Amino acid sequence: MTSIEIPVSIAAALPSLSVMDITNDVAREVAASDVKDGIAFLHADSPHTIIRVQERETGFFEDVEALLERVVPSSQSRREKLLAFLLGPRSEQVPVADGVLCLGQWQRILLFSLDALHRPQWRLTLLG
Repeated sequence: MTSIEIPVSIAAALPSLSVMDITNDVAREVAASDVKDGIAFLHADSPHTIIRVQERETGFFEDVEALLERVVPSSQSRREKLLAFLLGPRSEQVPVADGVLCLGQWQRILLFSLDALHRPQWRLTLLG
């Protein structure tokens, strides 16, 4: 089987939500580091961006967008700030073993942008 690595890929581009799959970038950074066993801490740089480990499934993104619209309508002022507050921490932690991310078969590391300006900026801190 041949695999092709896409450095950064758009997982979803919806009216009020954009999602970037950064799994390959993170895996490359982890593999290039000296940390073989430990934890990868991923931090979103923008206050309107969060990182989550999730399956990359189109229906999920559409459901999340519909849910967010019901909870905080797009007409609400400062909507992005309210959504970021409701969705919790902007960071995620992933175990690392033998220099490889410990993710489930279908799990991906996704960067969710809650405003119109998508910022694919994140930081990685490795402890091990």
